[in-house]
Amino acid sequence: MLSPQEAQERCHALIERALKAGAEAGDAVYIADSSEAVSVRLGALEDVERSESEHIGLRVFVGGASASIGSTDLGDSALDELASRAVAMARAAPADKFAGLAPEELLLRTGVIDLDLVDADEPDPQTLRHWAEEAEDAARAVPGVTNSEGGSASAGRGVVALSTSHGFSGAYAVTSHGRSASVLAGTDSGMQRDYSWRNARHLADLLSPAEIGHEAGTRTVARVNPGRVKSGTYPIVFDPRVGSSLIGHLLGAMSGSAIARRASFLLDKEGAQIFDSAITISEDPRRLRGPRSRPFDGEGLPTGPRNLVEKGCLTGWLMDSAAARQLGAAPTGHASRGGSGAPHVTAGNLVLQPGSVSRAALIEDIADGIYVTELIGHGVNGVTGDYSRGASGYRIAGGELAGPIAEFTVAGNLIDMFARLVAADDLETWRGIDVPTLRIDGLSVAGD
Repeated sequence: MLSPQEAQERCHALIERALKAGAEAGDAVYIADSSEAVSVRLGALEDVERSESEHIGLRVFVGGASASIGSTDLGDSALDELASRAVAMARAAPADKFAGLAPEELLLRTGVIDLDLVDADEPDPQTLRHWAEEAEDAARAVPGVTNSEGGSASAGRGVVALSTSHGFSGAYAVTSHGRSASVLAGTDSGMQRDYSWRNARHLADLLSPAEIGHEAGTRTVARVNPGRVKSGTYPIVFDPRVGSSLIGHLLGAMSGSAIARRASFLLDKEGAQIFDSAITISEDPRRLRGPRSRPFDGEGLPTGPRNLVEKGCLTGWLMDSAAARQLGAAPTGHASRGGSGAPHVTAGNLVLQPGSVSRAALIEDIADGIYVTELIGHGVNGVTGDYSRGASGYRIAGGELAGPIAEFTVAGNLIDMFARLVAADDLETWRGIDVPTLRIDGLSVAGD
């Protein structure tokens, strides 16, 4: 893996080759990562995995057309061939009046800031194994746990670099650390599994292996022998680990490319109030140690904090440069890049701000409802907002969690769901998209 400075130099060298080969403009991106993971099961070592990858991608523009190409070979001769092929591909491609680099005047010019994304601590495989064993041991120690799918621990590093032909060059490094445990409880048809996991940029920000294991075991035992629920209309409460998926659906619909294609359930709703006025959804891609933090986007634009939803109202779309041109607007610093292809939109460190009531208070008036802890499938229509997903969780009876339930479907429409969404005050921020416990009344449930 190259250092950030070396990665910048390779990207710059590739851009120079592309311009000499006949490109009018272009950008080059370098993405590399390495990781090591150790997993155990029933106290025995099950797997030690080491992976490394690095990729350099080139995008060029010729005569109004563009082409993208990538390679894992970073040698000089490979870059020469990459540049000539990319230019030849662009000359054969159809013109696209919206394609192009980001506006030069919007590029990040102040230097890449340090977001504390690199942890100097590099655990060795033996340490990772010890943490994996500790997590599994804690999970198996919970009374009622009958079997294990294992414990694991991992550590990784990565480098991202981007250079453009019109003046941007930047790079940054990241580290990651993870721990998890997954176990089973019960027997025969009543058997259930559950898990717990944490990821962080720095080891110091992780829960201990014992805490993760205990959480996995406790969750699993609570799900044993689930009952069924009758079909009907219920108030639904989403646990934070699944409630964040609702914000993921919102992000997809806020993408400028989806709006430009008229393929979003938020079409014509820019600035409209779609949540209760108590709801604010904020983004901070420059949060120190954030799981989705980055100092610049995939086109060299600066990132920065903003509210995507403020007092229930949409504040605008998330746009890369191509979508912005289609919509007659400016890019918003949300472009993201893979090893090849055009940018796509993503957001960093999203938080649905907490409400003013506890989780207990959020459910205390629910005589008969459902608390969802797991969602299954992908039954969401991004054009209409129709929502239908398999689920499992717990009954809510008389304002308190009752027994576990499974094999039911929750359905509604996201526009209606967002309008009725209420948030508790139990926010934790570590996933990248974080929400407190969420309540939505009047959702359809298909069960028995």
